[in-house]
Amino acid sequence: MASYDFISYTIGNEINLNEIAGHFGINKKFKWEEPLILRERNLKGILAKPDDKLVFIFSFGSIVCVNMAFHETQDVINYLKKIDKNLRNNPPSMIKEDFKLIVNPNAKFEVTYNSIIINRIQDYHFNIIATILAKSVALEKIEEDIDILLDKIEDIVNFLEKGKLNISDENLAKMSSKILRFKYNTISYIMLLDKPQIVWENEDAEKFFTELSELFELNDRYEKIKHKTELLLDITEIFSSLTQSKRGAKLEWMVIILFLIDILLSVLEKLLF
Repeated sequence: MASYDFISYTIGNEINLNEIAGHFGINKKFKWEEPLILRERNLKGILAKPDDKLVFIFSFGSIVCVNMAFHETQDVINYLKKIDKNLRNNPPSMIKEDFKLIVNPNAKFEVTYNSIIINRIQDYHFNIIATILAKSVALEKIEEDIDILLDKIEDIVNFLEKGKLNISDENLAKMSSKILRFKYNTISYIMLLDKPQIVWENEDAEKFFTELSELFELNDRYEKIKHKTELLLDITEIFSSLTQSKRGAKLEWMVIILFLIDILLSVLEKLLF
């Protein structure tokens, strides 16, 4: 029996795979959906004991480490930050997922909340597990950011209940862009609805991918994010309409005041001259 421990992190919004690959002498242009895999020979300069260890790096900001202790994963993250300058300003993320792959020739296929048991290992098992974990932590980061934005909007709603609306056009624009970014990230950026190429070529790989996707509830979580982003966009549209109405009312009063001033000046002119 053999077991493999996976741990995934989100370490940024985007990782430059081609720059990192070039650093390790990997002469290949990576497609958007294709992870960069660091193997034992690549990890020798980073880890004291790189045997039987792997790192999957995804362009949408997630990494997945295999058979590493916590301090080793941090060594890898710090090393990547030295290569990709876009990662340097990102604070350490507390979002992570742990998962175990157990290979037992005498056991039946079994899935639990944090492990999976198979009787024969294939190359696609590592790729699919890494892909699912990478998407899951990226999705969790989006979920957290959306909840933070919802809390901010709740404060604005509380002001509205008191008959006050104190939000600038600039803040409205920033809020709307964040919401659209969440929507873009879940669909286009982390390609949440896309499947790895091997899934289209291998029926067993497709079943394995489907099983893990359901375990991590990727589709359900996507639908919740989609619903929240639509709700947020509706709310910001209402805020925009209210601010425009408020601005329109101010303009109307300014016109009325200017008109009254003009009349007053005309009256004064006639009285004085």
